[in-house]
Amino acid sequence: MAEAMKIKKGDKVVVVSGRSKGVAGEVLSVSRETNRVTVAGANKVTKHVKPSRTATGGIEQREAPLHVSNVMLADPKDGKPTRVGVKFLDDGRKVRFAKRSGEVIDR
Repeated sequence: MAEAMKIKKGDKVVVVSGRSKGVAGEVLSVSRETNRVTVAGANKVTKHVKPSRTATGGIEQREAPLHVSNVMLADPKDGKPTRVGVKFLDDGRKVRFAKRSGEVIDR
């Protein structure tokens, strides 16, 4: 059984390894089957697109998926990479929090 991912679509993350190291961006998509995430502005690849009736062809730049181990959540306070913890609030809600600052990520 795969471990639950602590990164969700729409989160602000920082790439911590690879050729896009240091790039911060929003998570565009998450694939739980392959443990990969697509981050806006990170891991850009060149794609040759064949023309079709509706779109012109050409060479495009697009984001390729990164392994989830190569990204860390950005701390809501200072934007630096942080680990993620899970805790229960007094009202019974289960939320993620930044271990760096203790700030709650889920609202």
